[in-house]
Amino acid sequence: MTSKPRIGVIISSTRDSRFADKPAQWILEKAKAKDWDVELVDIKDFDLPFFNEPASNAWMPSSDPAAIKWQEKIATFDGFIFVLAEYNHSITGALKNALDQAYVEWNRKAFGVVGYGGVGAARAAEHLRTIGVELQMASTRSGVYIGGGDFIAIHPLGQQNKPMSEIEGSIGPSAGAMLDELDWWTRATMAARG
Repeated sequence: MTSKPRIGVIISSTRDSRFADKPAQWILEKAKAKDWDVELVDIKDFDLPFFNEPASNAWMPSSDPAAIKWQEKIATFDGFIFVLAEYNHSITGALKNALDQAYVEWNRKAFGVVGYGGVGAARAAEHLRTIGVELQMASTRSGVYIGGGDFIAIHPLGQQNKPMSEIEGSIGPSAGAMLDELDWWTRATMAARG
């Protein structure tokens, strides 16, 4: 395969006070060490309306310019890393809406997860994986779950606000496994789509 995989690192929280930027930058740097073209994609930058199309773009083209711009961006990627916040045991409403705004652009592509929160966004990751099945995506088995003491150590409200490097020992191996699996699945789906 001659072309490098293009990987989008998607920030799922749009709150002004979000924590997502810190783990997003951390995984972005790790992803850049792979033989990939990597880009940070912030849902907040797309000002997506709530999904209001007559049907999914699997069945008919979308009409909203913001949705079309989002679809065009997602179409440029071969795989994704979702940086997940967990809200009420699930993914953020902003991410669910962004997933719903496209369909064909997600199909037959791979994704991995970096989650953060009390239990490392593990429940949100499981919900995302079931949504990914419907979107015809392939999920990595491994994910990065920043929870408990690790989360408190690096979060500003945890009063320590340590750098991500301080918890590298506990999350680094899972990040390496997730990235390796994402590389395999992305290259496999690229070859199959080709």
